[in-house]
Amino acid sequence: MVAQWTVGILIFQGVEVLDFAGPFEVFSRTRLVPGIESRRTEQGAPFLVFTVAKTSEVVRATGGLLILPTHTFIDHPPIDLLLVPGGFGTRSLLKDDVTLHWLERTASTARKVASVCTGSLLLARLGLLRGRRATTHWGAIEELRSLDASVEISTDSRVVDDCVVTSGGVASGLELAFYIVQTIYGSAVAADTARFIEYERSPRLDSHNALE
Repeated sequence: MVAQWTVGILIFQGVEVLDFAGPFEVFSRTRLVPGIESRRTEQGAPFLVFTVAKTSEVVRATGGLLILPTHTFIDHPPIDLLLVPGGFGTRSLLKDDVTLHWLERTASTARKVASVCTGSLLLARLGLLRGRRATTHWGAIEELRSLDASVEISTDSRVVDDCVVTSGGVASGLELAFYIVQTIYGSAVAADTARFIEYERSPRLDSHNALE
C-alpha cells in the first residue's frame, strides 16, 4: 500500500476561492487506480486533503463563499504538503504573527511547500523563497520583489519548482496541483486525474526537473 500524503491547505479571510478549491479538487480526486469506480469512495486515496485556519470560525472567501475549516492551527494532523493559496487577504497576514509563526513552523517539517498566486508573498515574508526562482500573480510581481529582492521571478511560467513550488494566479493552482501529483505518482496518474475532472492541462513549467 502506498503511504498517504497529508495535504494541509491554509484558508483565511479573503482567500481566493479557486486558489484553494482547485488544488483541493485535484488532490482529493487523485487515485492510483484509473477510472470512475476508484473514485466512488475515499478508500485508497493517495492524498488526505484538509483545510486549516487560525480559528474554527467560518472563513469568508472572495465573492462571499463561506467555508468551515476542517482544522485549526492547534488541532491539525502532521502536514506533508503545505499549500498556501492567495487572495487579497494575504496582505493582512503579512503582519499576522500567529499565522506567520504557524507557517514557518509547519513549513520546516513539511515534505513539500507550495503556494498559489499571492500565497508566495507569505513565503517570501518568511524568507522561504530567498535566492530561489518563483512566480506569483502578474499583479503582485512588484510586491513579491519588494518583500525579497533576491527572488528570481519568472513572469512566463505558470508553475515554478525550485525546491519550493509556486504558481501564477488563481487557475494556475490547478497546474501546480497536477505538477505535484505527477512528480509524486507519475504522468499516468496525473493524466487520469485530469481526464476525470475533464481538465486540459497547459503547464508552462520552470523546474530543475521539468516534466514533459
